[in-house]
Amino acid sequence: MKEGDTFDPVKRVATVTGKARFLLLGERVALNLLARCSGIATKSRRFRDIARANGYKGIIAGTRKTTPGFRLVEKYGMIVGGIDAHRHDLSSMIMLKDNHIWSCGSITNAIKTARAAGGFSLLMDVEVRTEQEADEAIEAGADVVMLDNMEGEELLQVARRLRERWSGRRFLLETSGGIDENNLCERAVNEIDILSTSAVHQSVQHIDFSLKIQKSEAS
Repeated sequence: MKEGDTFDPVKRVATVTGKARFLLLGERVALNLLARCSGIATKSRRFRDIARANGYKGIIAGTRKTTPGFRLVEKYGMIVGGIDAHRHDLSSMIMLKDNHIWSCGSITNAIKTARAAGGFSLLMDVEVRTEQEADEAIEAGADVVMLDNMEGEELLQVARRLRERWSGRRFLLETSGGIDENNLCERAVNEIDILSTSAVHQSVQHIDFSLKIQKSEAS
């Protein structure tokens, strides 16, 4: 099988050769990696296909809520599945969440402080809970405004009003928080540029693989 192929259960996806001892030593690590990564790729592809079938043209992304020590594998699975991996680590983009904002006293202060440290080269994603907070974030220079846990008609109308009110300002709108397959179509509206979810990698069912050793004819 080629990377990213969609397939029904088959008897063989790959052949590995080597001495039996070494194959057995690496078996469980390899199968765990393959099972976890394939499960995430499958879930990511399903999210992408559902959103595209609903007419959504924006970016679908995972989150940084990955398994400690396993981030590279899980982010790779998202990419193979056809979605965006979002941030790989804290240096990829500045993200200001509620605790950062609280510790600085306001969204404006948090953005100023972070911009002084991060400089011009890093994008800044700011989590907001209300339309008023979104206005403050845009005014203070946020590159991405995350409308956290907004749903349904509220999400749609807030996004439309922000775009109209700030038509001369360049920014992206992101929706996040509690997104799964049941409400994906409700959140995947084209007024939103980015849809980010941890449902593509947290508590995702693994794809079952096994390794069967066969004696080589040459031996």
